[in-house]
Amino acid sequence: MPLVAGVDTSTQSCKIVVRDAETGALVRTGSAKHPDGTEVDPRHWWDAFQEAAAAAGGLADVAALAVGGQQHGMVALDAEGNVVRDALLWNDTRSAAAAEELITELGDGDRDAGAQAWADAVGSVLVASLTVTKLRWLRDNEPENAARVAAVALPHDWLSWRIAGYGPAGDPTAPLGPQLDALFTDRSDASGTGYYDAASGQYRPDLLERALGRTDVVLPRVVGPAEAGAVAHPDVAGSAVGGGALIGPGAGDNAGASLGLGMTPGDIAISIGTSGVVSAVAPERTADGSGAINGFADATGNALMLAVTLNAARVLDAAREVLDVDFDELAELALQAPPGSDGLVLVPYLEGERTPNRPDATGTLHGIRLATSTRPHLARAYIEGMLSGLADGLDALRAQGVAVERVMLIGGAAQSPAVQQIAPQVFGLPIGIPEPGEYVADGAARQAAWTLAAASDAGADAPAWSTTIATTLPADPRPVIREQYAAVRDLV
Repeated sequence: MPLVAGVDTSTQSCKIVVRDAETGALVRTGSAKHPDGTEVDPRHWWDAFQEAAAAAGGLADVAALAVGGQQHGMVALDAEGNVVRDALLWNDTRSAAAAEELITELGDGDRDAGAQAWADAVGSVLVASLTVTKLRWLRDNEPENAARVAAVALPHDWLSWRIAGYGPAGDPTAPLGPQLDALFTDRSDASGTGYYDAASGQYRPDLLERALGRTDVVLPRVVGPAEAGAVAHPDVAGSAVGGGALIGPGAGDNAGASLGLGMTPGDIAISIGTSGVVSAVAPERTADGSGAINGFADATGNALMLAVTLNAARVLDAAREVLDVDFDELAELALQAPPGSDGLVLVPYLEGERTPNRPDATGTLHGIRLATSTRPHLARAYIEGMLSGLADGLDALRAQGVAVERVMLIGGAAQSPAVQQIAPQVFGLPIGIPEPGEYVADGAARQAAWTLAAASDAGADAPAWSTTIATTLPADPRPVIREQYAAVRDLV
């Protein structure tokens, strides 16, 4: 029974699952924390990966592995393989002004024309999350560091490279040294850089040059959905397997989760994690000049449409802090208030916002009266505000002609009884709750199994691992929630 491993190097932690390559049965797991912050030294990801691998019983017996990772983060390397500066993560908004500059420049001074031009070119209107904006920020604010850049990678690219044995010159954990041309990535993560067009399968050096001012940097080669990018160094994984452990192409976190859930065209996943994501698999990407929808690639050869909010599970964290309760108590309080919270509405831009693009916005609470100044009303308003922002994302997908046939709610917050009761009221649709799982890591493991099968000509398609819907919530539309939110969401 060959084993495969899936790695999720996320914003908050590294999680590893080891599964049976044929059935998908879970064998063992491990995890380790990442440091907080919107800029991080990538060595913490490497340390956490090693800790998580040890907690999972080691990876010597796995025949293949793949890495799913947080998208967009800028990992800039010098010629010796050293990290030039701490990686700027997707949720670092310092490059918001750079995004606006790049948009206007591509439109020859016309912001609307520039927004559509970027959407046509790479599927997304630029926001601070995308790597290309961070490179412009680096060029303008840290020119000495920008001049040192010899390669630009994404978090999952960099970790895959390290697992293969590459890394900084002189580092004993990187026996193969700084071979920058050994960096590789996949279509899904590359499509979130802002300088890769998934529709044509090509990097856009002209857009890279707009950001960094030059094109003489190494970009990871883009490998196919089931193509091995490298072989793991035996000190890291696969030492007990003949030929070693193949390293699959990996994926951006949303594409990894989509693969883990077995999503196909018509499926919608609403994920409530550090960020909130409404994702849809479609045959072709959109080019939404409004910026509401990002047209990325998925991990199978389809497109992956995303509406992404910065404020999701942390809105619930904020509510817990304000009310001094735990998650269960927050849910109990919220369910004591009626739908719509009697007019109390939270616009939850607590960390700025990505969709809509309001990086400098703050949260606002509307409809405060004596009657709504209660703990239950406040608890429910936080949950309704978070879900209403995601519902706007679902509407934006529909407006782009994306089919909505099945909706799944995932992420840690999806297990909240209050979220489960309120979500069908906000979305007005039946909602499936899959069994709890590490969907990104599971998707990476499924990709690793696919890579292993493809290498032996045993399978052209991803293995048909099953996803169980544990609960189906019936639609319970309460229009007042969305109507109240729509009336105040732009008053920021």
